[in-house]
Amino acid sequence: METIITRDVYDIVTNRIIQKLEQGIVPWKQPWKDIGVPRNLITQRPYRGMNFLLLSTLCYEQNEFLTFKQVQDLGGRVKKGEKAHLVILWVWIDEDSNKRMRDVKGRKIPLLRYYFVFNATQCTGLPARAVQLETKQNDPIERCEEIVRAMPNRPNIVHNENEAYYHPLADFINMPKMQMFESSQSYYSTLFHELIHSTGYEGRLNRKELVEQTNFGSELYSIEELTAEIGSCYLTSYAGIAMNDLTNSVAYLQGWLNRLKNDNRLVVYASAHAQKAVDYILNIKHEDNDVVTHLQNEVV
Repeated sequence: METIITRDVYDIVTNRIIQKLEQGIVPWKQPWKDIGVPRNLITQRPYRGMNFLLLSTLCYEQNEFLTFKQVQDLGGRVKKGEKAHLVILWVWIDEDSNKRMRDVKGRKIPLLRYYFVFNATQCTGLPARAVQLETKQNDPIERCEEIVRAMPNRPNIVHNENEAYYHPLADFINMPKMQMFESSQSYYSTLFHELIHSTGYEGRLNRKELVEQTNFGSELYSIEELTAEIGSCYLTSYAGIAMNDLTNSVAYLQGWLNRLKNDNRLVVYASAHAQKAVDYILNIKHEDNDVVTHLQNEVV
């Protein structure tokens, strides 16, 4: 993939961000839908303990489950080929008769049992009220896919949870599925944010803001978030999907800047790191990346 880079793109995006920041804080929202904790679709009772762990990692678009009987009672059916998921429960039995107790009399002992459930998206024919989560039919954007594929030493990208994050120890990116986002553009903007984080890995750019694993909300953590979001803005511009309204990104940046006492010098510092990270992802060499070292000595 051949990419033509000009310094003007970095400058234009950075200046737009700073101008928006000077206009004040604006609301920011998560670009993917929150499916909540796993719960029974009929009772709406959340699963707890081990069941929470068993079901929350399945990565369905809807986090509501039913037993086979509940599916039938609603007039639905399980789609062909779908597999059930195990959940467990403790029941109290009479120690003498080994029968389940339904009252508080007699001596009881706990017995671990299990049963199976299906996710609502594994079923068809359920009432409309039962299918509460609307998903989008988002399609991949080839230009964005090219950028992701061409990144040197790219970390693995998985879709195992309904959260977006980069895991610096295991060196992988987790993303919600594309259909969980408001648009394909929102998906790639979020993915680019996590890709920028991944460039800080010690096997890539070895960025101290990422490598040192500081606490949430600390100065280094805040700078790393600024870097990732600005870098995402750069990459979306290169991909041609940059939205005219930077509201969400600017609000996100403003939140982290507040932790840094609104020091706009840090936007410039983070943008220099973001520039170097984007060049790494696009496999572009620039001599002026040395400015990052200079800025690090001046600002931090």
